[in-house]
Amino acid sequence: MDGDSQIQIPERFLRIYVEPGRIKPRLPREAIEARHELCEDLAQMLTETAQEQKWALGITDEDVLERIALGLPDCGLELEPAERDWVIARLAELLALG
Repeated sequence: MDGDSQIQIPERFLRIYVEPGRIKPRLPREAIEARHELCEDLAQMLTETAQEQKWALGITDEDVLERIALGLPDCGLELEPAERDWVIARLAELLALG
């Protein structure tokens, strides 16, 4: 994806929007940039929540990620399942698990 934007969208995130057997994403770059920004912001925001849950509940990192993943469908952001998976994977990275 090229254009005038200098925002770097991770390849792993771009693949969410490329249908099997296709090369080009199904959404325009601007839409993907907006979705990436939303998902990245959500993962960043959830970092503090994850750390608080781990400390308060005395649970493992994996348990924290599982709990957060279970709550994402109800967060009101209408994330696609692949976007939710990406958010959890990114959160794991931010928590230095990935």
